[in-house]
Amino acid sequence: MTISKQYRINNYIRVNEVRLIGVNGDQLGVVPTATAVSMAKTAKLDLIEISPNSVPPVCKIADFGKFRYDIEKKEKLARKNQKIVVIKEIKIRPKIDTHDFNTKTGHIDRFLKEGNKVRVTIMFRGREMAHKEIGKALLDKVIAQFTPIADVEQPSKLEGYNMTTLLAPKKGK
Repeated sequence: MTISKQYRINNYIRVNEVRLIGVNGDQLGVVPTATAVSMAKTAKLDLIEISPNSVPPVCKIADFGKFRYDIEKKEKLARKNQKIVVIKEIKIRPKIDTHDFNTKTGHIDRFLKEGNKVRVTIMFRGREMAHKEIGKALLDKVIAQFTPIADVEQPSKLEGYNMTTLLAPKKGK
């Protein structure tokens, strides 16, 4: 496991003064770094640089092993609660039959209920481009069917020979 941020400790802190936080979390004020390191050593703990970009840098007296363990635990919990959004794609032709259309909408329904986004693509070939309104009507039919459980994240638009729209599951569902 890697810690996302590298912390400087004890004698690796190379500034003249630091804002010191004590063992119990109390503010000890701005003190010279050498004094802060000696205070940490007398408490048999480490001086850890928490915020290096502030002026003066903020340091804390704590056990570095326990500090690292707590940070790794927080990062692991954050990764566990993370939701990865997947975009599934369904491709339809304008001359699709009703049974095939029902099968495709069943797939869209399943994907949305799993919490995935769905990109619906109508693929035109050759002379079908002369009848874009058929594809637009098909996309409108799909959107109308899924308005109770999905939001239209990207309205239908024509890109070359494909007309696409993006559906996302509603937040409350």
